[in-house]
Amino acid sequence: MSMSFERYMLDMVQPMRDDLTRLGIEELRTPEDVEAKLPTAKGTALVVVNSVCGCAAGQCRPGVAQALEHDITPDHLYTVFAGQDKEATAKAREYFAPYPPSSPSIALLKDGELVHFIERHQIENRSAADIAADLTSAFDRFCR
Repeated sequence: MSMSFERYMLDMVQPMRDDLTRLGIEELRTPEDVEAKLPTAKGTALVVVNSVCGCAAGQCRPGVAQALEHDITPDHLYTVFAGQDKEATAKAREYFAPYPPSSPSIALLKDGELVHFIERHQIENRSAADIAADLTSAFDRFCR
């Protein structure tokens, strides 16, 4: 039995996608999806750049999940998947200037403007609870 690399990768990353979508986070899979959502999102929008990287994404996704249990959360929740939905990720990263590409990473936008950004180096070697604390602090500051 032969399986294409693309099919294999889709099967491998689906659980990583599900970690976020089951929280109510909407996947933006194309540049058109990104353009339809980010510039018109009124209020606050969380954008998680998902990744297969175990050292960072293994804490990023649980940290996001913990943060979304907070009383104050963003109005909109989105995710793009680095390395999988490459064009959508590249389009989303245009909203994260001046930060260089980083995956995983987490952006908080307010009325389409970046107000808080967590880069990969701020995710690596930190616990999910630390990442959640960083996010909830940003939610308290920008999502009221």
